[in-house]
Amino acid sequence: MRIPCDNNAMENQSTLLADLNNKQLEAVTLPHQSALILAGAGSGKTRVLTARIAWLIQTGQVSPTGLLAVTFTNKAAKEMLTRITASLPINTRGMWVGTFHGLCNRLLRAHHREADLPASFQILDIADQLSVIKRLMKLMNVDDEKFPPKQVQNFINGCKDEGLRANKVEAYDAHSQKMREIFEEYDKQCQRDGVADFAELLLRCYELLERDANIRQHYQSRFKYILVDEFQDTNRLQYLWLKLLAGADNCMFAVGDDDQSIYGFRGARVGNMRDFEKDYAIQHIVKLEENYRSHSNILDAANAIISHNTNRLGKNLWTSAGAGEPVRVYDAYNDNDEAQFIVDEIKMLHCEGTSLGEIALLYRSNAQSRILEHALFSANLPYRVYGGLRFFERAEIKHALAYMRLIANANDDTALLRVINFPARGIGARSLEQLQETARAADCSIWQAAINKVGNGKLGAKGIEGFVALIRQMVDQAYGISLAEMTELATSLSGLMAHYENDKEGEDRIENLKELVTAAVSFTNQDFGNHNNVDGETEQDLLTQFLSHASLEAGEHQADVGKEALQLMTVHASKGLEFKVVFISGLEEGLCPHEQSLYETQGLEEERRLMYVAVTRARQRLYLSHAQSRMLHGKVRYGIPSRFLEEIPVGLLKHLNSKPVARSGSGRDFNAMPAMMSAQQSATQKNAMPWKIGQQVAHAKFGNGVVVSYEGNASDMRVQVNFGHQGLKWLAMEFAKLSPI
Repeated sequence: MRIPCDNNAMENQSTLLADLNNKQLEAVTLPHQSALILAGAGSGKTRVLTARIAWLIQTGQVSPTGLLAVTFTNKAAKEMLTRITASLPINTRGMWVGTFHGLCNRLLRAHHREADLPASFQILDIADQLSVIKRLMKLMNVDDEKFPPKQVQNFINGCKDEGLRANKVEAYDAHSQKMREIFEEYDKQCQRDGVADFAELLLRCYELLERDANIRQHYQSRFKYILVDEFQDTNRLQYLWLKLLAGADNCMFAVGDDDQSIYGFRGARVGNMRDFEKDYAIQHIVKLEENYRSHSNILDAANAIISHNTNRLGKNLWTSAGAGEPVRVYDAYNDNDEAQFIVDEIKMLHCEGTSLGEIALLYRSNAQSRILEHALFSANLPYRVYGGLRFFERAEIKHALAYMRLIANANDDTALLRVINFPARGIGARSLEQLQETARAADCSIWQAAINKVGNGKLGAKGIEGFVALIRQMVDQAYGISLAEMTELATSLSGLMAHYENDKEGEDRIENLKELVTAAVSFTNQDFGNHNNVDGETEQDLLTQFLSHASLEAGEHQADVGKEALQLMTVHASKGLEFKVVFISGLEEGLCPHEQSLYETQGLEEERRLMYVAVTRARQRLYLSHAQSRMLHGKVRYGIPSRFLEEIPVGLLKHLNSKPVARSGSGRDFNAMPAMMSAQQSATQKNAMPWKIGQQVAHAKFGNGVVVSYEGNASDMRVQVNFGHQGLKWLAMEFAKLSPI
């Protein structure tokens, strides 16, 4: 290719490459070859990617329309185009820069006939796709309880992400055979309707390129350079699509960080980076290791943690910004103590001049936010849940609370309308309209209209009859039980738990429902004491107050858009962000790393990558906290600090307390046992518990292990042991058969 040599071109190149460090400059100015750029957190990845595009265009190696750049979000694509425009006086409108789905849509529009699609084919979003599946299953007389539509949707999209059509899916039994049949009929229905879902865009585009040599060769000759952002997040089909476009002679410039691959649950395949290195005979990996975000104590902690993962491509972040402050560690007595500590530190930081918007509070799973939100609410600190909803605003929580409102008052029309057909029980829109019309005509609640019709035998819809019977059963069973038991009743008997268990992405929702039980226990024990003995109040009275409490916390104190506020988020949501101060809470085995990850090596390694991402969000100050006891699912559990804390060199850490002590806001004495237990139970448990947390034990069936926690009292106690390759096991004490090692 001709490279311009006039003075203006040379001056522009000099400006473009100014301020790049040596490794960034090496990546941007690589010769005509495929390359893997291993870009660590805060190392200027986006700058390198856009500078590479601008440099290729400016030096005449490629025209603006002769390259393709792909990323994962529209926001990232727009940012890329904005930076290119700032670097070069060119019109970027005709450039092929966008997301995988956006670029595939563009290509299919240009070749709709060859792709067997109408020119004006429509794209189904997730909600539209689910509606099509439900309608199709009804026509096929498929039982939606045995085959939940959301589960079917996840199955179809998962197959497509792997590049599989229905006829390529293996069926092992009657269930998988039926799933394959629904998939096949769904594809036929979409073809008849002339529509394509998101997963179809990529699969149809891949099939077109694979099948049609002329179209494939056209794009291979056009796109001499293909640049990929966040390469570690690509799935199998995305990598295959890129390989088809690149061909044998084109150059692929892949930018990513295997240490930040945290989306395995979405199908991301970190192994694509190794495959790319082999498939394209990459001789030299350019490593961007200089970090422009954090001080070295934070980076050294991150490096130490991630070094325990095997089969990494390998890099070591460093900075010239200096060591900075040590990483602060707080060993809390319990989860309330932990939350109070975080609130007190945030108040202090804010008083010293740190903006609340520069502070982030991270947690492994959404359910952990509840107790933190409550502490912030009580302290009158404005906060915003980034990338999600506050605990009491989440759909599954509002569903459960609606059932609890009906237990308290079945005439609550708003609560009834929310859950009368959720989970689905076959109540059609017309049946519901008729019921509402009857209620209006009789000037009564919808519930009263329903029971009147049931009593008169005039109600034709079996679903409504079943709902009436369900609420009556709930009310009967709720009599005389505790608030926590009432909450469990609402989440289980309603079918909410079973509904989300059938959802591929329902794990977080189930955790939130279990945390609602914890909220009920906390409300009973900590916020208002034992209501059974106050002025003759009953559990029904406590239920009413708890529902009011939930409404207040849902409707108050969420910071308005644009208002300064503390940022709360999961570690997944924090990727790509940075903050002056970061708190990472709940660092205990079973929470972070998550309990489910402990059963397999790959799962544990992804959890470690999550921790690496969390740590590298902090610029100046990092807090790590854990609790010796935590209320989970309505029961107190005793845990041990996360292994990730032990993987950080002690010289980088500053322990804020030598042993956990009760703080003024925690409402506990250190020597007291958790509030769930009476003093007598506490003494009995201390005498009855033969094992210490961290003690090595042996089991006849599971082998050697380590005691990680225990719960219950003398009459109902169980111990949790980590048996290594056998995973975590809960053992009832009378069956434990453990012996010390």
